[in-house]
Amino acid sequence: MQLTTKGRYAVTAILDLALHGGEGPVSLADISGRQDISLPYLEQLFGKLRRAGVVNSVRGPGGGYGLARDASAIFVAEIIDAVDESVDTTRCQGAGDCQGGETCLTHSFWEDLSEQILGFLQGVSLADLIARREVRRIAGEQDRKQHGKAPRIPLAMTGAGLDETRISAGAP
Repeated sequence: MQLTTKGRYAVTAILDLALHGGEGPVSLADISGRQDISLPYLEQLFGKLRRAGVVNSVRGPGGGYGLARDASAIFVAEIIDAVDESVDTTRCQGAGDCQGGETCLTHSFWEDLSEQILGFLQGVSLADLIARREVRRIAGEQDRKQHGKAPRIPLAMTGAGLDETRISAGAP
């Protein structure tokens, strides 16, 4: 499978942004501190994410990044694609020349698996991830380590957007 740390880090960083963006732009330094991803690497990823229309940037003091759209309209597959990652499980990147220029015996199986993975990732939004209890618990723990307080974490979607509440590490 071609999904590397670049795709994983991009999804993690965007999820962190979605969790903490309710109070204004989020700095890459804050994401870097919470997620233990190097700041230069985040800058590279967020440049691609901005060009793909996943995030917006705000310059100047108090600047940072925010989601370009509602969390329910941003899907994991889009994030992975924005940073030039692939979910292709074939050895030939789908070209069918996997065995000395010919199609290998299991090529169609690996293509089917790639399609299943892509379909799954296209069906999972940031809002879906935010709704997970474990994600909210971990985000609360990370924020307390970094700032000594619980973040405003979106808990549920409403017609107007996300409802937010402060959480604690033990909150359901």
